[in-house]
Amino acid sequence: MAIAIEPFLGMLFFALFTWGIIWRSHHVPADASIIVIAPVFAVGALSFTIYAIAVMVAPLRAFLQTYRPIYIVDGYVRYRAPDERAEIDASGYIAALFEDRTVACEWECFGSRHLPERTIPAHIEFSTYGGLHSIDGKPTGVLPDTELPVLAIGIAPRH
Repeated sequence: MAIAIEPFLGMLFFALFTWGIIWRSHHVPADASIIVIAPVFAVGALSFTIYAIAVMVAPLRAFLQTYRPIYIVDGYVRYRAPDERAEIDASGYIAALFEDRTVACEWECFGSRHLPERTIPAHIEFSTYGGLHSIDGKPTGVLPDTELPVLAIGIAPRH
């Protein structure tokens, strides 16, 4: 929510200007002609409202995904090299496989080295939005080991 403070304040500022101009033009007869500039500020308020919504779409989507289930599978973890559909800087793919080796979910990976072609048996905990949380009980670093710091400041530099 903190990232939407700037557009929210802009929206509030322009909305109050619009309201103030309209109020003054109706209550002060000498200033009745200033009503013509009210739409300029109304457009500003609308623009900041759209900006606030656009800024909040991705964080809100990520927040809502945290309510999706976490899966635990006794199966396999498959690593494979990037293919023709991969991003240019992708290092490959990692997948959670069921016991019968069908793909439960697959994620694109990014790093300095290409992933080796390898499939290993494992007890896997994963979510479709977050990737592999743990392999054989060992955390993968997707989730923090401890409580998040205030406002999650400082969590980005984790390796």
